[in-house]
Amino acid sequence: MTSGLVDSPPAAVPRATALAALTSLPGVNTASGVASAAAHAATTGRVLPVLPELAELLPARGLRRGSTVAVRNSTSLLLALLAAATSSGSWVAVVGMPDLGVAAARELGVELARLALVPDPGADVAAVTAALLDGMDVVVVGAAAQPAGGVHPRVAHRLSARARNREAVLLAHGPWPGAEVELSCRTRSWSGAGAGDGHLRGRQVEVRTRGRGAAARPGGGGLLLPGPGGAVAPGDVPVAAVREVG
Repeated sequence: MTSGLVDSPPAAVPRATALAALTSLPGVNTASGVASAAAHAATTGRVLPVLPELAELLPARGLRRGSTVAVRNSTSLLLALLAAATSSGSWVAVVGMPDLGVAAARELGVELARLALVPDPGADVAAVTAALLDGMDVVVVGAAAQPAGGVHPRVAHRLSARARNREAVLLAHGPWPGAEVELSCRTRSWSGAGAGDGHLRGRQVEVRTRGRGAAARPGGGGLLLPGPGGAVAPGDVPVAAVREVG
C-alpha cells in the first residue's frame, strides 16, 4: 500500500497542511482542539514519559520520539503506556481499534481529552496514519488497521520512517516489522476471587522486552495489570530478566 503522504519527503508536507488534510479524510473523527497537537510536538522533549512502573521496560525509560514500539497480547499494557504522556500534555491518535474501551483507558490513567479515535480509517490506512504522524505525538495502529497476516514490511518501514522524520512515536498493537522495541505480555494469575465468589481485583502479568540494535538488552518484569482500582501496580512476583534479540 502506498500513498503520496507516505512517500513524500519530510519537508514536503507542513504539519498544519497535513492536519487540515487529515480532517477531510473519510472515517477520521478527532478530539476537539486536535490542531494544537502539532505545536505541542514541536516543543516537548525527545522522550515522552511513561508510568514509573513501565519505565524499566523501555531503553529510554520512556517513549523516544521517532521510535516504533510494538505491544503484543495486551490492550491494557498499550493503554498504560499512554497514561503519563497524555497526562503531561501529549496528543495520541488511535487508528483501527473500534472496540477500544474508553472507560478502561481512563482507569489506566489516559487523559481522554488528548485522545483522538479513528475507529475506521477506510481503505487507505497508510495515508491516514501518515497524516496523523505529521501532527500527533503518538499514533497507535490497531489490528483492525492492519491486513490479515500483518502489515506489509514495505508499508511498515515507510510508516516507521515517517514517525522518525516527524519525531512522533509509532505504537503498534501487535507485531510490526522493524520495530525497535517489542513488548509482549503473558498472564500469570488473577487475584480476588474466592471459592466460587468474590470479584477479580488484579491480574499478575509477565512483560518481556525484545529489542533490536541499541535496544537489544535484557528486559522483563512483573506487573499488576490491572491492579487495585484498575490502574497499573508493581508486581509482587519477581520475573527473571530475559534476553531476546530480534
